[in-house]
Amino acid sequence: MAALDPTTLVAACALFGLLIGSFLNVVIHRLPLMMERDWRAQCAELEGRPPPAQEPLSLLRPRSRCPGCGHAIGARENIPLVSYLLQKGRCKGCGAAISPRYPLVEALTGLLFGYAAWHYGMSLATAGALLFIAAMIALTFVDLDTQLLPDDITLPLLWAGLLLNLQGAFATLPDAVIGAVAGYLALWLVYWAFKLATGKEGMGYGDFKLLAAIGAWFGWQMLPLVILASSLVGAAVGIALIVLARRGRSVPIPFGPYLAAAGIIALFWGKPINQAYLGLI
Repeated sequence: MAALDPTTLVAACALFGLLIGSFLNVVIHRLPLMMERDWRAQCAELEGRPPPAQEPLSLLRPRSRCPGCGHAIGARENIPLVSYLLQKGRCKGCGAAISPRYPLVEALTGLLFGYAAWHYGMSLATAGALLFIAAMIALTFVDLDTQLLPDDITLPLLWAGLLLNLQGAFATLPDAVIGAVAGYLALWLVYWAFKLATGKEGMGYGDFKLLAAIGAWFGWQMLPLVILASSLVGAAVGIALIVLARRGRSVPIPFGPYLAAAGIIALFWGKPINQAYLGLI
């Protein structure tokens, strides 16, 4: 890898991103199911019942299959983007439509991986950026589907940020530690202020952990930008859904995707934005 020229590095990372995007589709679909199975098993154990009999499920087993007809997805049907285009977005077994989100996740991961390689070059920061991007994409779509931000992703992401910053990949270690603490406390305080004022829960604990992880990656200095950007985008989308889609105000809107988008902004453009803002004031 050290001998790769910049163009080859970008192409290699983009191709790697397509492959990782294919795996992320599995994570997005199966991880919530695995969590639900664990919860059911725990409930059964507390009630003194045997756990429900179910087919074993993990991120690797069984093989991917069509939810409609059960057709097992072969290797030729699992080539990122290419298979979707060749099959015209339909299952080879039953002809059912395949959600366009699958190639969208693959393409988005490939594009962001390639851009990360171009932005950071051959460095530790590039390896970290690829990990961070993959986690943000997985969390975004899991939250959109289920309004969950799994600890299996957010907590390892937090520790990974602190470990990378032992070498100062994105921030100094003291700034990263303070960022993790401040990120969690910032939304924790908002949560309790809202709950005390309204008697309702305004967000989930997963949002606290995600912002803590972003703080651990980029330091406490990025938190104002991340909070402001995610809040503005979230408010704009929420208002649009209420006005245009006639969505009720009581219908919850997941906040994780907006935190994830703001985290990507911080990854690539956070420092220039902060410097420009400080220059203005």
